[in-house]
Amino acid sequence: MQKNFKQLLPKITTIILDVDGVLTNGTVTLMADGTQVRTMNIKDGYAIELAIKKGMKLAIISGGKSEEVKIRLQKLGVENIFMQAKNKMEVFSDYIAEHKINPETILYMGDDMPDYEVMQKVGVPTCPVDAAYEIQAISIYVSTKKGGHGCVRDVIEQVLKAQDKWQ
Repeated sequence: MQKNFKQLLPKITTIILDVDGVLTNGTVTLMADGTQVRTMNIKDGYAIELAIKKGMKLAIISGGKSEEVKIRLQKLGVENIFMQAKNKMEVFSDYIAEHKINPETILYMGDDMPDYEVMQKVGVPTCPVDAAYEIQAISIYVSTKKGGHGCVRDVIEQVLKAQDKWQ
């Protein structure tokens, strides 16, 4: 499994990520005012920022809504952030059509059933180790890291190393 994964990495031009369960550990802390607080991994953030600086296209497609998450991702340089995506496949199709991206050149990391349909359309479907069974079953690569605990850093680092762009 990993051998095929590594062979596909040189052609990756675009990375698309889910938020909850991928960039976060999937838990939400509810504050008294109703605010939902999520925790993100700083190493994932570094890898996202570096990937963008090295010319990688990066997009977020999330069913959730969090202005704080959006602000954090914008500070890292992510321009294409799609929150409250009720139909991820529709958002994905519009995004790749607008940017003229070949789905075979996309690495997508998701963790649960809303990601399933999109993951079947990309060249490199990946997931964190704690993703839903169905998502692990269709992933070419399952990170050894959990969602919110460096799984994004794991895949981005591998892509950039395969392309001689890591440091």
